[in-house]
Amino acid sequence: MADRFYATGKRKKAVARVWISPGSGKVQVNKMSAEDYFGGTFQTHKLVKPFEVTETKEQFDVMATLTGGGKSAQVDALAHGISKALLEADAELRIPLKRSGLLTRDPRNKERKKYGQKGARAKFQFSKR
Repeated sequence: MADRFYATGKRKKAVARVWISPGSGKVQVNKMSAEDYFGGTFQTHKLVKPFEVTETKEQFDVMATLTGGGKSAQVDALAHGISKALLEADAELRIPLKRSGLLTRDPRNKERKKYGQKGARAKFQFSKR
């Protein structure tokens, strides 16, 4: 058994490079603790969901580097990366991870702005005269 497992998680423009290794459940993001990086209780429940679903809580240490996107997308990208790394560690965890939707990358992205318009959907106000 390898001592570290790697996976990449993505959401919108956020990319999480995740390494998990057997340990005590510490989560380190960009050389900071997850609480410091995300600011206290900022959706940190999403980070522990892959471990709760697979019943591997406090069995793995997480080391991740996050780039791009906002904090909310980064949390989702990190959860996606943790799920994929757990799958690398143990292939039998696929069924509970898949059932809870943690292996599916959220495909939604920002819609591009169209020419002659104010934004992606917003248009300039029409004036007849």
